[in-house]
Amino acid sequence: MTVALITFICAALAFVFGRSKAVRAAQSIGGIRALHSLPNYYGWYAMWIVLLPIMVFGLFWAISEPYALRTLTLSYFDLQYPIQQTGRSEDLIFAQIVASSSRDLSNVDYFQALTRSGEYYRNLVRSGNSVFYITSFSILAGAISFGLYKIAPDFRARNQVEKVVRFLLALSSTIAVLTTLGIVLSVLFESVRFFSQIPITEFLFGTHWSPQIAIRADQQGASGAFGAVPLFAGTLLITVIAMVVAAPIGLFSAIYLAEYAPEKVRTYVKPMMEVLAGIPTVVYGFIAALTIAPAIRSFAESLGSTSVSSESALAAGLVMGVMIIPFVSSLSDDVIRAVPQSIRDASLAMGATRSETIKKVVLPAALPGIVGGLLLAVSRAIGETMIVVMAAGLTANLTANPLESVTTITVQIVTLLVGDQEFDSAKTLAAFALGLTLFVVTLLLNVVALRIVKKYREQYE
Repeated sequence: MTVALITFICAALAFVFGRSKAVRAAQSIGGIRALHSLPNYYGWYAMWIVLLPIMVFGLFWAISEPYALRTLTLSYFDLQYPIQQTGRSEDLIFAQIVASSSRDLSNVDYFQALTRSGEYYRNLVRSGNSVFYITSFSILAGAISFGLYKIAPDFRARNQVEKVVRFLLALSSTIAVLTTLGIVLSVLFESVRFFSQIPITEFLFGTHWSPQIAIRADQQGASGAFGAVPLFAGTLLITVIAMVVAAPIGLFSAIYLAEYAPEKVRTYVKPMMEVLAGIPTVVYGFIAALTIAPAIRSFAESLGSTSVSSESALAAGLVMGVMIIPFVSSLSDDVIRAVPQSIRDASLAMGATRSETIKKVVLPAALPGIVGGLLLAVSRAIGETMIVVMAAGLTANLTANPLESVTTITVQIVTLLVGDQEFDSAKTLAAFALGLTLFVVTLLLNVVALRIVKKYREQYE
């Protein structure tokens, strides 16, 4: 933390001194116009020269120091007491060495070796800290000197700064891509392990979901069935109900706010609608479980139905639809307002009414953004967990009846990974298979949406 603070202070000073040096140099040769770049670029160049080397060194140190400490400490311990004779793993031995100064480990056979290794480890840490501080401050001093030395009227500071910015932008894109790739590969790897134990056909087409694995031969309620069709059906049912609520209300409200509402009304109504997006999902879950679900059950019973569950897909879907209205409304409103006014004026000039202009011109022109908003709403509905847990239940029920209890993929992922789990078990690995399924479904939705957007965008470009 100390090095980081000093580094940022030095970087700020390098910017100030670099800019000042460029301005002073310009005064002796005819003013700022004689410089190759604006003075700020010289300051940015000096600042980046300070920041980049220390950042690279800090990253290298953060990666290499733990490995070096572990390797050297275990080697020192092994010279005094062979690790193989302890019957312990290297991880446990290293943990005991680190904790030797704070815990009483006198009952182990290799106590003396632990004590000496612990002292050796602490000496290494102190020496490493000294090396880190000395090297960091040396790099800072050298970087500041080099950055200020390079500043001259004919120095191409802007070109150098833009190269650094382009590199940082490319690095950020690469990190984003690699992070996504790492997530996909980790989920895929665990899913392959799951499918090596459970056939993929059983997972995709099986109609019974009971992931409990029997530990004893006489254990009850542990069938170990991994047919995910009930989860797919429950997820689809709740998502459809939510979109039936959110899509028309969100789209119609966006049309009203963008095309019909006076500016004063829009100023107050739109922020009030977007407040819905800031309400925690657990609050929606409470509303669904304590208000909506009992009301639905009472209404169904008043109509003569006697098999209505206190937890239902309809309750979860209705409340979830209200929750995602702002996603559809806000994005659709922004997209509709982005349509050029000249298109509206041309349609009205040709004799179209205002409603015909909206339906035949504005909405088709804004279709790519509207489809994006709907996709975001679908993804939000598929990924919601709390409302489903509180209002729809945990029962993997294969049904199309919205009045019955169902569960979704995300709820089961949470259920499978709660508590201490063994990652060699098919029960735990099933969560990764469900995650991979969600990823594939989302990818397919994006592909379909891109095709729709491309088809309609070509007509209006």
